[in-house]
Amino acid sequence: MGAREIVDSEIARMFYTGGLSFHFARNPYYARAFKSASQLPGYVPPGYNALRTTLLQKEKSNIENLLEPIKKTWNEKGVSICSDGWLDAQRRPLINIMAVLESGPMFLKAINYEGETKDKHFIDDLLINTIQEIGSQKLVQVITDNAAAYKAVGHIMEAKFRHIFWTPCVVHNLNLALKNICAPSTHPRYDDVLEQCGWISRVSSDASFIKNFTMNHAMRLSMFNNHCKLKLLSVADTRFASTIVMLKRFKTIKRGLEQLVISEEWEMYKEDDVVKAKEVKDKILNEDFWMDVDYILSFTAPMYEMLRLADTDKPCLHNIYEWWDSMIEKVKEAIYKKEHKSFTENSSQQ
Repeated sequence: MGAREIVDSEIARMFYTGGLSFHFARNPYYARAFKSASQLPGYVPPGYNALRTTLLQKEKSNIENLLEPIKKTWNEKGVSICSDGWLDAQRRPLINIMAVLESGPMFLKAINYEGETKDKHFIDDLLINTIQEIGSQKLVQVITDNAAAYKAVGHIMEAKFRHIFWTPCVVHNLNLALKNICAPSTHPRYDDVLEQCGWISRVSSDASFIKNFTMNHAMRLSMFNNHCKLKLLSVADTRFASTIVMLKRFKTIKRGLEQLVISEEWEMYKEDDVVKAKEVKDKILNEDFWMDVDYILSFTAPMYEMLRLADTDKPCLHNIYEWWDSMIEKVKEAIYKKEHKSFTENSSQQ
C-alpha cells in the first residue's frame, strides 16, 4: 500500500471511528487544514484540552472581531433583538438572544435558566440587561413570542424605553392559531372554539391513531413500506403547524394506505391487536374521514402558507398586513365554498 493510500485510510478511519458525518468532508476548512498541515514537517494536531479551551477562546475572539464592523452599523441603521426559548439535547431550558438586521440574524448569547421561574420579572431583567449591553439608542424593537409573560414584559419595556417597540412573533401567533383550531383547549373559556372546531381535533386524533398503530407494529410497518414510497411522519409537537404537516402527508399517501388495508396480508396477519387493526382499516376506508382531511387542509392552507412566508431570516414586516388580509380572504373563501354560501351570508364556522 502506497503512502497516499495509507493516509487516505487513516483519514477515513477517523471518520468511521469518530462517528463523523460524511458531509464534514465538504467543510472548506477540512481540506484547508490538511493542506496547511502538509507544509509543516513534524506538525502534530492540537489535542483534546487545547480544542476545548485556548483554541475555542481564540476562535470566539476571531468571530467577535469579524462581527465588529456589522455592529458598528447599528448606530446608523438600528437593530432589533429577538428572544426565543427552547430545550437543548440535555433538556436544559435555554433562552436565545439574537440581533436581527438587514443582513440577517446574529447570535448574541444563550441563557440557561434551569432552576429559575420564567416569569415576567426574570424575562424583563434579561431583556433590559441585553438592551443596556447593546445600547438602548441603537434598538428599534424587541421581538418575542406571544406568551403571557412575554406580553407583560413587552408593555413594561415600552414604558421604560419609549422609542423601542415590542413586536409579537407573527409565526408564533399563526402557530398558536392553528394549534387552537386543530387541538382546542377543553378549558370552559374556550367552549365556543371547542364547539366549532371539536371535529377537527377528532380527525387529527384518528390520523394519529392510524400513524401510531402502524409505526408501533413492525409487521404492519413493513406492510406499509411495501405499499407506500413515502414514510409516515413523526412530527414533533414543537414543530410549527405539526397537525397540518401530518395531515398533508396523509393526503399524499392516501392511495397507499387504502391499498394497504385491503391487501390480503393485512387481513391475514393476526399476531397483534386485530380489533385495532380493523378500526384502522375502517377509518382509512371511511370517505367522510378523507373529506374532513381535505376540508381542514383547504381552509388552513392560507394560514400555513403565510406561516412559511413569515418564517424567514429576510425582512418581511412590510408585507405582513398585506399577507394577513389576503390570508383571511382565502380562509373565508374556502369555508364559504364548503358551505355553499356567498360572502354576503354568515358562515356557521365564524
